[in-house]
Amino acid sequence: MIELVRTNDLVAISLMESLFRDAGIACLVLDQHMSVLEGSIGILPRRLMVADDEKEKARRLLVDAGLADFLKEDGRSGTRNKDVV
Repeated sequence: MIELVRTNDLVAISLMESLFRDAGIACLVLDQHMSVLEGSIGILPRRLMVADDEKEKARRLLVDAGLADFLKEDGRSGTRNKDVV
């Protein structure tokens, strides 16, 4: 699996999960239960993972949905993730 998105935006993660589910793309959200350790203040980003062979399909889906700013590129977070620790 590869990390496609890393963000603190829970609404965006939820939307992406829904888009992937509707498109038949399996995904996994990592670090969603870390709020226990951080005290529920939302500073730890969630990571959205997809299978290597679904990467291009998933990226295209997010671009078409207007969520391209969330995509990781070249190992860095997208522009909407500047506040991520």
